[in-house]
Amino acid sequence: MVFWVFGYGSLVWNPGFDFDEKIVGFIKDYRRVFDLACIDHRGTPEKPARTCTLEQKEGAICWGAAYCVRGGPEKEKLAMQYLERRECEYDQKTIVSFFKEGDSLHPTLTDVIVFTSTPDKVNNKYYLGPAPLDDMAWQIATAYGPCGNNRDYLFLLEKAMYDIGHEDDLVIELANEVRKVLGVGNVVSKEKKSVGPAQLAHPPHVPIPSRQLHPMPEPIALDS
Repeated sequence: MVFWVFGYGSLVWNPGFDFDEKIVGFIKDYRRVFDLACIDHRGTPEKPARTCTLEQKEGAICWGAAYCVRGGPEKEKLAMQYLERRECEYDQKTIVSFFKEGDSLHPTLTDVIVFTSTPDKVNNKYYLGPAPLDDMAWQIATAYGPCGNNRDYLFLLEKAMYDIGHEDDLVIELANEVRKVLGVGNVVSKEKKSVGPAQLAHPPHVPIPSRQLHPMPEPIALDS
């Protein structure tokens, strides 16, 4: 028994389950967007976080990491149960083909599972939809939940994409807007992305102009 799952958010840097192989690569015709609410990890029902989901867009590619679980039905079941709890805001499992750098015509893997969400506020209570960049930045800068601050999720994703060598322009742009809200950190250039990990470090607790963040509770839930 074997299955592959594609991670494009927190799974890139923190898979959290027992896997046998990891491959960096991309899927086609999807792009990463921050249109999904998180109310139990990096946010709360009263103050939801914004986390990333996938939006279908012809010609787009989304880089991330594919994880393989092999070793029998029980191991596969445990991994999937963990993922379904962790990715509870995602209401769909989509099957995609996965490609490695250097060969965009022939998929390295087929039948790869990826957690996605229905882009419909009526049928999907977690779907927030798009918003102006500065509005998303303010929401991300101020939201927090049992696993930590929403802004740290974004900064960790920014660093994870840098670490795998495939940065995301939207992630960089949004992270820069959050830095402006916080009034801290270095702004990363989309034109010149050769920045080191040290430049992506951020203080864990920073006051926002004219508004004070609440203390972050200790992590008690699965990261996402």
